[in-house]
Amino acid sequence: MPDHLQDRLALALTAADAAGKITLEHFACSGLSVETKSDGSPVTAIDRAAESAIRDLIQAAFPDDAIEGEEHANTAGTSGYNWIIDPIDGTYSYIHGVPLYGTLIGLEHNNQLALGVIHMPALDETVYAATGRGAWYRRGNAAPVPARVSTTKSLADALVITTSYDYFRETGTTAVFDRINQSAGHTRGWSDCYAAVLLATARADAIIEPLVHPWDIAALFVVITEAGGIATDWTGAPSIHSRNAVMSNSHFHADLLKLTRTPGAP
Repeated sequence: MPDHLQDRLALALTAADAAGKITLEHFACSGLSVETKSDGSPVTAIDRAAESAIRDLIQAAFPDDAIEGEEHANTAGTSGYNWIIDPIDGTYSYIHGVPLYGTLIGLEHNNQLALGVIHMPALDETVYAATGRGAWYRRGNAAPVPARVSTTKSLADALVITTSYDYFRETGTTAVFDRINQSAGHTRGWSDCYAAVLLATARADAIIEPLVHPWDIAALFVVITEAGGIATDWTGAPSIHSRNAVMSNSHFHADLLKLTRTPGAP
């Protein structure tokens, strides 16, 4: 791995850990103040503090890199690198004391995804990857091990995860969920980025999301791809700038796309 990318991956892991520690200081604490953003999603001062900590580390080490985050204004850069960060993916879980929230850090180089880190502070699990270098899973202080998707061959036998049926209702795509629910072996609602950790480590087989932003999926797309899976939008394009996403172990991805492309889907 080139030094410039290796150094940024090391920083991403350090920054995710630092942000995670900030979130844990207030996790499951009473009296946490919650605001509602203009899009209706919740946010706390901890979201903002965790993102600030990540930004400070990036700007200190790589001041010419651009930064795009969920909670603060974008920072322009000149290096060709663009960080895409979500300090607490799963704020709804976080404010309810559910440990299935995570810190996401993705990185583009010249508009191509280069690395991704998914860190689950309350579970002490991390999955990370760099393009062309494979994906790795670490639990606690154990040495990292390769992360690989499952070998489940058919959708009829697969475990498919989505964050919430609410998002299908909000986007008018409940028919897509119903088709997948009828076709998959099992569906579950394990929250937000934890689904990607499960997919990357062969504990689930696919993810379907009807409403996403770049900071929700930039890190996930790198990790899932490097773990041997496929990550696309509902049309099959490998874009993090669409409003929906489908990720799988690759064996039945085409079958999932048939269900998202059926008339009535966006």
